[in-house]
Amino acid sequence: MILVTGGAGFIGANFVLDWLSLHSEPVVNFDLLTYAGNLENLASVEGNPAHIFVQGDIGDTAAVARVLATYKPRAVVNFAAESHVDRSIHGPEDFIQTNIVGAFRLLETVRSYWGGLPPEDKAKFRFAHVSTDEVYGSLAPTDAAFTETSRYEPNSPYSASKAASDHLVRAYHHTYGLPVLTTNCSNNYGPFHFPEKLIPLMIVNALAGKPLPVYGDGQQVRDWLYVRDHCSAIRRVLEAGRPGEVYNIGGWNEKPNLDIVHTVCGLLDEMRPRAEGKSYSGQITFVKDRPGHDRRYAIDASKMEKELGWKPTETFESGIRKTVEWYLANPGWVANIQSGGYRDWVQKQYAAA
Repeated sequence: MILVTGGAGFIGANFVLDWLSLHSEPVVNFDLLTYAGNLENLASVEGNPAHIFVQGDIGDTAAVARVLATYKPRAVVNFAAESHVDRSIHGPEDFIQTNIVGAFRLLETVRSYWGGLPPEDKAKFRFAHVSTDEVYGSLAPTDAAFTETSRYEPNSPYSASKAASDHLVRAYHHTYGLPVLTTNCSNNYGPFHFPEKLIPLMIVNALAGKPLPVYGDGQQVRDWLYVRDHCSAIRRVLEAGRPGEVYNIGGWNEKPNLDIVHTVCGLLDEMRPRAEGKSYSGQITFVKDRPGHDRRYAIDASKMEKELGWKPTETFESGIRKTVEWYLANPGWVANIQSGGYRDWVQKQYAAA
């Protein structure tokens, strides 16, 4: 049995679905179901006895302790986090509460549980903490990619809160011996991605005939990682990673945001052409850049390949095609999550400059 926190969100749900398709080992899925947590992501495993869902907050120590005592997991994989930079700029307190205070309380509760395990189970136990490359800050165009020893220089309330949680995880290993594993990933994309993020927002807005908002000049560079590749990397880290170690997970796909938008438009032109024959790229609208926008992220994932034999299987071209195909095939999922609150947020955030 493993415990997954935040398993109804984008990456967490993909991880749970992949795990259950590949393993007979059950999953306890612990998620608060905030706006980005969606049980519809897990509809395909409804009724599966190997998937046990418990609604709860990682900051609720009593609730976490009950789950640990009841199900006795051999590992915890922590996806639970507030993760949208723009939302952290407008409302940082939620990020402090979940990503720092919540992570601390989760660590404390897990430490108590782990400390009471029999010696053999204690030695095998793992706490895997899923983090982000944004903790390393921003790179200049010619800088080398982030490695596991890059200095932390977070620039947004979101990345600062994740950096703090990373430091807590490290401290719990060095102070208490808790067998932790930390992963720092690049930008994920793929099925079930909440459409506040770049790629799903572009797909959803394009199909709706709305503007495609691009911050500033659109030349911010990110490394792109298909979500199922990320899930396979986490499984490998959980299986063979060395306690106390950090592993950077990337897709080796550095691309400017504007190029991503044009790629999405090109695929939509091919798969769902507009009735009048014009390209979706005509909907691109440049908006005011967000405060403190990091210019470039890049992940050096060579440690994953050298130590654990992992590398991504999807190219960006194959992964983005699968992603666009998924959104075109699942309009009901998109419609069900586009509440009035979501529409109000997008209108406020991406007002034309």
